[in-house]
Amino acid sequence: MNHAHEHHHHHSETTDRVLWLATALTLAYAGVEAGVGWWAGSLALVADAGHMINDAAALALAAAAAWLARRPASARHSYGFGRAEFLAASINSLGLLALVAWIAVSAVQRLRDPQPVVGEAVSLAAAVGLAINIGVAWLLGRGERNLNTRAALLHVLGDLLGSVGALLSGVVIAFTAWTPIDPLLSLGVGALVLLSSLRLLREALHGLMEGTPFTLAPEEVGRALATVPGVASVHDLHIWSVAPEQILLSAHLVVRDLRRWEMVLDACHILLAERFDIQHATLQPEPMTRTVRWLGARGAKSTHNTHLESPR
Repeated sequence: MNHAHEHHHHHSETTDRVLWLATALTLAYAGVEAGVGWWAGSLALVADAGHMINDAAALALAAAAAWLARRPASARHSYGFGRAEFLAASINSLGLLALVAWIAVSAVQRLRDPQPVVGEAVSLAAAVGLAINIGVAWLLGRGERNLNTRAALLHVLGDLLGSVGALLSGVVIAFTAWTPIDPLLSLGVGALVLLSSLRLLREALHGLMEGTPFTLAPEEVGRALATVPGVASVHDLHIWSVAPEQILLSAHLVVRDLRRWEMVLDACHILLAERFDIQHATLQPEPMTRTVRWLGARGAKSTHNTHLESPR
């Protein structure tokens, strides 16, 4: 366990360094792109620079949340600060939605009132920006893949798509002078980012509301516990997350012989860890003589009882 914790701690610190490096690279090129866009009179490049500044803020937020999540638990925060990653992912998702709305409004305005664009300058700057974004995405892809880094990576991939769109629009404008291609491509990129950000926001809010992780089915976990030798039935089963990668469980187990509880408890912990990757479980034994009323609730962290009988 200590080795696994030390490995995870080292892995998290590496992820932090990657996030801060990605922030620095993104912010530095955003300044370059804004300068080129201003010089060339290109609204597309200035807008893309704003997009990259938004990405840099998202990356910095992800790095800060990752650092905060590693802080040890305290008397006031007995579960630690892992939920900061859910909060950061939520803020990042909302930032993406605001960015998509801005792109949509700007694109419609430019379709109504086309602006002159220096296609060559846009293409060159977008090509360099694309290379930077590919490098940042590669760095993030090599790090730890949790909800927080996925949110940061989504920002970068959105900007990568924006750079591709800017590059294509620059090439088309340079050869054909057809300026509507720029806002049309922006709308397409915005639609892709919208779908991904809504999915990420749903997952982050689900974690903040202490919902059962989407990768687990409470009924399946309960049935598995009910098959452990010595367990008669399972009820009051709750599964939730205090961090994207930290799943907790609590349940009441009706046991056939309380004298064998220690063996039953060990078997349950092993099953939960090996089959469902649940490392932290609080299990309360109850004698067979206690009658448990069936309420048939679904989900986790509810106030109802879920009663699952052993098949034996």
